[in-house]
Amino acid sequence: MKVSFPTAPAPDPQVAEQARQLFAGPVDFLKGVVAMDGLPPDDRPEVCFAGRSNVGKSSLINALTGRKGIARASNTPGRTQEINYFTLGEKSYLVDLPGYGFAKAPVAVVAKWQALLKSYLAGRVTLRRAFCLIDARHGVKPVDHEIMQLLDRSAVPFQVVLTKADKLGPNAIKPVLAQVETELQKHPAAFPELIVTSSEKGEGIPTLRAIIAGLD
Repeated sequence: MKVSFPTAPAPDPQVAEQARQLFAGPVDFLKGVVAMDGLPPDDRPEVCFAGRSNVGKSSLINALTGRKGIARASNTPGRTQEINYFTLGEKSYLVDLPGYGFAKAPVAVVAKWQALLKSYLAGRVTLRRAFCLIDARHGVKPVDHEIMQLLDRSAVPFQVVLTKADKLGPNAIKPVLAQVETELQKHPAAFPELIVTSSEKGEGIPTLRAIIAGLD
């Protein structure tokens, strides 16, 4: 049976404002984690952001929080080599995961942080949802399926967030949405809504904020 993956609707204005206020409040970098024993206490829900190197994770987190430098954006793929934790007030954690796929780093270093990524996704009991970032210009690539399969096996719900949508026209994104929908049929853990975003233009940011704020 085919599952539909419509674009997530814009939130109700009141819900959007409550989410905006949450993200406008205290959001602080907590720590960078290089091993599982360095994770903070699992005393609150958390959401994580996963994606290929250079997909725009740092830019998206900066846009969500309205803080230009809270997450380090880089033109060099693979700069983030640890799990970076941010506190969203006292409500939850935002977690920036290492980029996967191509990275300008030694093979041993890449292998170490990819192993950390997999251990985290498979074993973090307070993880409410993973947001899998996909570049709207390219759609789902084979390397994305590896992470999605891990999330399937770990029974972690994940939701696809298309980034850099401003690089495409309104018609050009339609075949990308169709391709993503087709690819997600292979993944039972995929949440049946897509979020289309542009960190530069602010598209989809209120929607993603509201979704995160609603997860307990």
